[in-house]
Parts: sequence; C-alpha cells; structure tokens
Amino acid sequence: MNWKLLTNEEQLQVINAASADQTIVIFKHSTRCSISSMAKSRLERSDAPQGVTFYYLDLIANRSVSNAIESMYNVPHESPQILLIRNGKCIYDESHNGIRMEDIVSHAA
Repeated sequence: MNWKLLTNEEQLQVINAASADQTIVIFKHSTRCSISSMAKSRLERSDAPQGVTFYYLDLIANRSVSNAIESMYNVPHESPQILLIRNGKCIYDESHNGIRMEDIVSHAA
C-alpha cells in the first residue's frame, strides 16, 4: 500500500481536483484504537485497485484535518473510517469493521 500522508487542510483542495480523474480514498486512522489498527492492517494486506490513490490521516496528530473533512464532505466523523471521493464529493463511506478493500474496489469502479 502506497499511502500518501494527509497532514493539512490545503491538501483537501488537491484531493478534490484529483478526484475529477480518479477515485481518492481517505483513511482516517486513530493510532490509539485497536479496531483502527486492525482495519489499517486489513487494507494493507489487500491488493489496492489500480488508479485509486489512498490517503492516510493520523487523527491524533491532525484532528483539524478530520474536522475539515467532516464539514467539506458532510459525513459525520468516525474512527476508523474510509471515504471515497469522486468529483469533489464523498460517494461512499464506511467505518470500523465494515472497512473492506472489496467494497472500495466495487465503489471505485
């Protein structure tokens, strides 16, 4: 898995622009949560789909970015959580044990 680190709110504009051409996945991860660690590990053991960019957000270090995501995409905060961004909008989100690469693949197509 080639994570791109999401560390500041300005990157959300880059994500929105890139999402016109490809699906972007944002993974919101709490480094203090075992369920979040399990979800991250499950993603990393799976084959990522071609043409999808994966961003990793450390919620503990970058909570303001998570708040901006919640506001921008109108998706209530959860942790762990994935959001699929396409054309500047969240087209799918899932949290906790519902985070599965198979669902990312099916919604990214």
